This record gives sequence, C-alpha cells and structure tokens, in this order.
Amino acid sequence: MTDTAAARAGYGVHSEVGKLRKVLVCAPGLAHNRLTPSNCDDLLFDDVLWVERAQRDHFDFITKMRERGAEVVELHDLLTEMLAIGEAKAWLLDRKITANEVGLGLVSQTRAFLDGLEHRELARYLVGGLSTADLPGDFRPAYIALAREHTGVREYLMPPLPNTLYTRDTTCWIYGGVTLNPLYWPARHDETLLMKAIYTFHPDFTGARIWWGDPEQDWGLATLEGGDVMPVGNGVVLIGMSERSSRQAISQVAAALFANGAAERVIVAGMPKLRAAMHLDTVFTFADRDCATIYPDIVNDIHTFSLRPAGTGAGVDVTVERQPFVDVVAEALGIGKLRIVETGGDVYATDRQQWDSGNNLVALEPGVVVAYDRNTHTNTLLRKAGIEVITIVGAELGRGRGGGHCMTCPLIRDAVDF
Repeated sequence: MTDTAAARAGYGVHSEVGKLRKVLVCAPGLAHNRLTPSNCDDLLFDDVLWVERAQRDHFDFITKMRERGAEVVELHDLLTEMLAIGEAKAWLLDRKITANEVGLGLVSQTRAFLDGLEHRELARYLVGGLSTADLPGDFRPAYIALAREHTGVREYLMPPLPNTLYTRDTTCWIYGGVTLNPLYWPARHDETLLMKAIYTFHPDFTGARIWWGDPEQDWGLATLEGGDVMPVGNGVVLIGMSERSSRQAISQVAAALFANGAAERVIVAGMPKLRAAMHLDTVFTFADRDCATIYPDIVNDIHTFSLRPAGTGAGVDVTVERQPFVDVVAEALGIGKLRIVETGGDVYATDRQQWDSGNNLVALEPGVVVAYDRNTHTNTLLRKAGIEVITIVGAELGRGRGGGHCMTCPLIRDAVDF
C-alpha cells in the first residue's frame, strides 16, 4: 500500500467484533432542533427529539466507548478541521451553493455569508441546515421574496441532515478500503458529499482507498447503506438486500471488492422492504466471534445468496443458498454453528424491542457490546449468553430508528480468529 495518511493510520475494518480502535460518530445538534412534527417524517424521524437529552445521552455513549479504549472522532470536529483548508472549503461550497439548490438570485449572497463564517459555525450549518431565515439582513437580496417567508414557509438553502447521527450508513470501511454510499432517500444524499470532502482533504484521511461510490455521480437504482454491510472476517462480507440497499449496488460493490482482492465472498441477505427491517443490522448483529442476536421473524425468512469472483461476464457468480442465513454465515466463517440470542420477551415485547433497536448492537471487543437500556428482555438474554452489555439511554437517540451499531462508523477495527 502506498505511503498515505490513511495507510499510515491503519484505517480498515476487518471484523464485526474485533477490538474497536477508532470510530466516527456525529453528535445531535442544529439539524435535530430543526425537526418539527410537520417535517420529521420527510427527514426520516418518527418524532421530534428532546435535543438536549439526546446530546447528553450521546456524550455518555462516546464516553463509554473511550473508556474501553476506542478513539472517537466526531463529524462536526472533522468538518471544522477540514474547512480550515482553503481548497477544501471552496471545493465543498462550490458543490453545495449552486443555482439548482439555492436559486439563481441567492447564490452570491449565500456564498458570501458562508465564506465569512468561522469554520466551526460553517460546519454547524453544513450539518444542521441553512434556511432563508438564517441569512442576515446584509445578505438578503430582493430575490428572497420568492421564498415567501411571510406566509410561514421555511425554505432551506442547505437542507438539515439529522440522519448524520447514524454515521454507519454514509460510508463503510470494508477491510482496507471504503465505499462512498449512494443513499436511498433524497433527504440523505448530501451526507455522502460531506464525507467525500473529508476523505479527500482532511489530513488524517488523505489517500484512503475508495472501493466504490461517488456522491457526484448519478447512481440511479444502485443504492447502498452501511447498516446493511458487515465485513465479518475470513474474506467474507455480509450485505443486506433491504429497503435501502439494492441488488444493482450490491453486485457492483462485490465486483469491486473481488477485483481489488479485498474479499472472497459476499453473502447477500434478501429481506422484505419494511421500515422495521430497513437494514440488516436492525435484525442481526454480532455480539461475539460466534454469537449473534437476531429478530427471528425476519432473519428466519431471509433469502440467502453467495456472490463469488467470476472470470467472465460481470465478474460475479451467484449461488442461491439452500441453508438458513445464520448457518450460511457460520459455514463461511468456519465456526460450525452460531450461538443465537433472539429478541427477548413475548410476542408484543419482541416487536417493541426490535423496533427499539434491541438487535442493533455495536461490539467494542469480542463479547462486549453497547445496547439501549430500554431493551431489558434482550439484554438479559445476552448477559445469560456470557455477553457483557454496556447500556446507554435510547429514549431520544432511537427516534430515527437506530441503535449503537447505526450510530457508529468504525474506522479501525481488528480482525478476529475463528
């Protein structure tokens, strides 16, 4: 590998449960203050947040990861550091402040306002959104009347990005490289552009190997989100074919991994296109080398496929698997059989806990996971299986339907032996 900043730092994710060395998160902030009962559905949240409580609980999450030895970096901080590089700031604003996005008559004034901000305040707006009402008087040309602010209309010159809270989706490190994911919903598309800027310009990430994806291209039906992607080790990657990750994207990612020698097999989990099962990690995550928690109503009905390198055609061979998904995964890892912890409680409790991210665990090391405190039945079953469960409060953080796995983008994670 070439001598780049990313290579020297050792960026790469080589398992789901190996020691977590470095991880990217995004703290709640301005974008979540902009959630209202009338717009939260469009922004993919089920309700508005008590933002101050969410910030407190997220800080507790960060603290508990740091106490176990993980280096935690935060998106607003990375953006602030990157914006100090003049070329990076110009590159990003050239792509964000365009006639198609803000309106022809507001390009120059909006750009002038943003260029004059301190780096941290600009980072706050890049994530939190910039409305026409945020422009001070000196930056409000007559053209702004078309925004109809007097009628109570709230138009955004840069949209708020509250789903940045769930850093897992936007990019995912798969072994020694990263994908820049075309996200499914339009409300999230701008997230990947922010990450491209960081991976391109931030001095800690320069030279990162990009396996696939580019937010400046039109990917059509090829959409991918990191909650569906798990580099589990042994040359294997699991990818959920879900509400948000399509066969068009999965096959391209597999081909890119195979062409670069980064993986030997991609196991595709064909799932129903449901909000409750939007990603593979909402129904299946690893808690230890040989232990996973599952929501059986979905996982037991997964249609499983294996993709392997092919010398001709699209470069990918497809095998329809006849065994249950969890058995195919165990066979691929060479461990015989997975120990399974199902979502706990009666039929009502299991539905509630899956909805509240009971199966969405993030491992800090083998056998040590972070989970939401509210999922008491499932957490008890995990502890009975020998898993150390560290709890955080999930009442506010989970309102966009994501737990610890969703809120983390691992940057450096060790491999494990099977």
